[in-house]
Amino acid sequence: MIRIDAAWLATAPLDMRAGTDTALARVITTFGAAHPHHAYVFANQRANRLKILVHDGVGLWLAARRLHQGKFVWAPPGSPNVALEHAQLNALVLGLPWRRMGSQGAITVV
Repeated sequence: MIRIDAAWLATAPLDMRAGTDTALARVITTFGAAHPHHAYVFANQRANRLKILVHDGVGLWLAARRLHQGKFVWAPPGSPNVALEHAQLNALVLGLPWRRMGSQGAITVV
């Protein structure tokens, strides 16, 4: 399996016709570099499709996911890019509300 140490959510939409080279160029312009074992997540304008680019230390992997109903929970355009925890990435790919997962969903005061 591909090891993912960190995941990043890009808030600007990506054209889903983009291939590996175009997605890599967007990662470099948005995040500065494509780091090994990092995943970079992009969605289209309607947020019903997403692509994940992963640099595994040797090459690149590009995965796509599409929802037939509804849309992925996404950060509003213009907001800063978001670092995702593993639980948040898993929830996002499934179409669940990822902001409630991980340490950000912790209850601290009762």
